[in-house]
Amino acid sequence: MKPIIIEDNIFDFEPCEEDGSVLLAEETPWRGFADELQDLHYLKGAQFINQLKLIVNCGEFRPIAGETNIFSAIGEESSDYDNLIKAARKLSNHGYRVYILPNPKGIRTADFIFERKGVFKLFDLKSITGKSSVSNRLMESIGQTNHVVLNMLTDYAPRLLAKDVQSYFEANTNAREVLIIRGNRILSVSRRFVEGNCYIKMFMKRYLR
Repeated sequence: MKPIIIEDNIFDFEPCEEDGSVLLAEETPWRGFADELQDLHYLKGAQFINQLKLIVNCGEFRPIAGETNIFSAIGEESSDYDNLIKAARKLSNHGYRVYILPNPKGIRTADFIFERKGVFKLFDLKSITGKSSVSNRLMESIGQTNHVVLNMLTDYAPRLLAKDVQSYFEANTNAREVLIIRGNRILSVSRRFVEGNCYIKMFMKRYLR
């Protein structure tokens, strides 16, 4: 596991089954966000990545004025717009290219597509304001995507946070990664990390440093 150092922060980056170099999505007729996002629930591997690439290249994302590497398919009238932009800004500062997704009626969708160093991932955002809400918020994401961003907006007990993340991986056998935003730092928690030796101790050390 090779550490990636970005602006004095260390990330434990775990390649996932979907990750890696794949061919660019072939020319495919655009069917609209509802249909294309729905397909993500059924695709795997290179087909999943090609679908993410098709979505980000659909021509319906617009750069956000005053921001770097943040593109959105929703407008300021969206009820969750400010929340999404604030999290996207922190992620873009760490080298992510962030695409904010719409939420078509009738389907469960994630919030973001991230691209960094040619790797594409689909993430759901959970902003944490309650002192013991992480477990429930993580469970809400099951069925939307296997990667979750936790934007920590409260002083959450590190040991409880570690256990909540561990419970999520235990409950969701398809879960791959939880990205935790704490201030200006980001901690990547993979399944391999959670299932490793001394997980709770190592998590607390990394989270608090």
